[in-house]
Amino acid sequence: MNTQVTHTNRVAQAIDRIIDAGDFTRIFIIADTNTAKLVVPQLDSKSCTGAQLITIPAGEKNKSLETLSKIWTQFSDSGATRNCLVINVGGGVVTDIGGMAAATFKRGMPFINCPTSLLAAVDAALGGKTGINFNGLKNEVGTFTDPLHTIISTRFLSTLPPHEIKAGYAEMLKHAMLHNNETFHRLLRNDFKQSFDTDEFLNEVKTSSAIKLQFVHIDPNDMGPRHALNYGHTFAHAFESLAMMRHKPISHGFAVAWGLVAETFLSHHICGFPAVDLYALAHFVLANYGAFKITCDNYETLIELMTHDKKSRHGEINCVLLSECGKPIYDQRISKDCAMAALDVYRDLMNI
Repeated sequence: MNTQVTHTNRVAQAIDRIIDAGDFTRIFIIADTNTAKLVVPQLDSKSCTGAQLITIPAGEKNKSLETLSKIWTQFSDSGATRNCLVINVGGGVVTDIGGMAAATFKRGMPFINCPTSLLAAVDAALGGKTGINFNGLKNEVGTFTDPLHTIISTRFLSTLPPHEIKAGYAEMLKHAMLHNNETFHRLLRNDFKQSFDTDEFLNEVKTSSAIKLQFVHIDPNDMGPRHALNYGHTFAHAFESLAMMRHKPISHGFAVAWGLVAETFLSHHICGFPAVDLYALAHFVLANYGAFKITCDNYETLIELMTHDKKSRHGEINCVLLSECGKPIYDQRISKDCAMAALDVYRDLMNI
């Protein structure tokens, strides 16, 4: 089953239509401490009156087995069945862990994703991947389970701090690079000074999510072409894991922005990706995302983390590369020397 997606700023009406079309015995809403306070009261869905709210702590560190177990416990204590509906209201942490809780309890409850962050709207809430972090590694345990529906809106973006908008925008940049040069350079013209709760930006979000779903529909179980969506993520996940080791977690979206720079250099070095586009990307990332600070002393740890990435095969580093925007080459084995060279160039481009 492919996810049904609605792009609208009339969120309550969309939820009501989905619930009216179903035969659900009970509604559960999963939100974190921020979205429970700032977003859930705004839903104004008549169908959600009497829904049970399950609130989890905010933050990536809480995408854990412990939090998942607490959600299962609340389902169990409330007598949840497969005829109940779960509505995940939040960013990527909520849609990932809420989706996994629904996908696994009673071997599967239907759920809706209502992403409230830009990152979740264009990435985490789409494509049917659910999961938690485990043993210090990102998304180490999870399922492929499609939501019943995903409702994407820019209505809630005004509740977000600027760095959250930038985090989601990094995934939009990735999608643009996988699509074509025109879309990529159009996104590079953004100065983050305009309003993001507009029909114009909702159309950009719709375009970005459609690019992702093209890959998902071709390869729903991530066995081949969908691997292209991991562009930038081999280095990004290593940066995130290193940040967790430092006890200073970083945003996934910011990590993706930095990972794009490193893997775009590899694309240039190995596949001839145009240097002018590499420099344009690096300039945009440095200006808007700063830099993740690393030294030569971190290289061995980062390489080790990359070899344990879920995309890795036989302990080798696996990346997606581009020969140009719109032409991804997935499952590329990268030597340790090339990975270290990419870290060197990343540091140069980021003025570290």
